[in-house]
Amino acid sequence: MDSRRLRPIQQIASDRETERARALAERNRHLHTHQQRLDELARYAEEYARPSSEVTSAAQLINRRAFLDRLDDAVKQQQQAVRRAEESCEVERARLLLASREKTVLEKLSAAYTARELHVDNQRAQREMDDHAARQHSRKDPGESR
Repeated sequence: MDSRRLRPIQQIASDRETERARALAERNRHLHTHQQRLDELARYAEEYARPSSEVTSAAQLINRRAFLDRLDDAVKQQQQAVRRAEESCEVERARLLLASREKTVLEKLSAAYTARELHVDNQRAQREMDDHAARQHSRKDPGESR
């Protein structure tokens, strides 16, 4: 196999690596969005959980408690969303790592093929020069060489 035949495969590997990098960036943005929502919910829940002098009746206290429970549920759901987004990032990071390794292996293989081709070309050129020199030497008059 020659190095030129590897170029399309290398391009595919490079494109795959680029796509995985984009996907990881998107997953990271998604994670960041979920984390921001979680932070906002947690702050809001913390602020709302502080004792308030505005609660004047049992009904208000019950409503306040129910709202805090819903906020707590929302925080837990958002924590799960953050965990899922983190897992998704890890999966995509692993895919990117594999794509990068594949590209690197193909680059090394191509470099090895190129080096081998260069070596073969150099040997061929040397043989041609040796053959040419031998022909020139054999054409000379035997008496001339002394």
